[in-house]
Amino acid sequence: MDELLREYLPILIFLGIAIAISVIMVTASFIVASQRPDTEKNDAYECGFDAFGDSRGRFDVRFYLVAILFIIFDLEVAFLFPWAVSLGEIGVFGFWSMVVFLGVLTIGFIYEWKKGALDWE
Repeated sequence: MDELLREYLPILIFLGIAIAISVIMVTASFIVASQRPDTEKNDAYECGFDAFGDSRGRFDVRFYLVAILFIIFDLEVAFLFPWAVSLGEIGVFGFWSMVVFLGVLTIGFIYEWKKGALDWE
């Protein structure tokens, strides 16, 4: 048990140093930087929404659609990495099962494209 804990000691030291550096940097930015926001800093930036306003404002449904599509295709990549690493061990069956998985996702992507779900009009 003592040997197992000794193996995790470098990880704990790394996490401690990372947390200490991040706290020091955030504290230094508050000390050094000026904290006087003006109207230009509080204006709408890239997203086009007001920085401060009613939090119950309605969002367009396209934002949610893009988020859902991102999650779907992000999960596809999350499944591809372990599959690619273990491809030599899982053999032909694992290869063809992933081909079927990618085929279903590709058909879904083409369906969404044809329906216009990816258009931002």
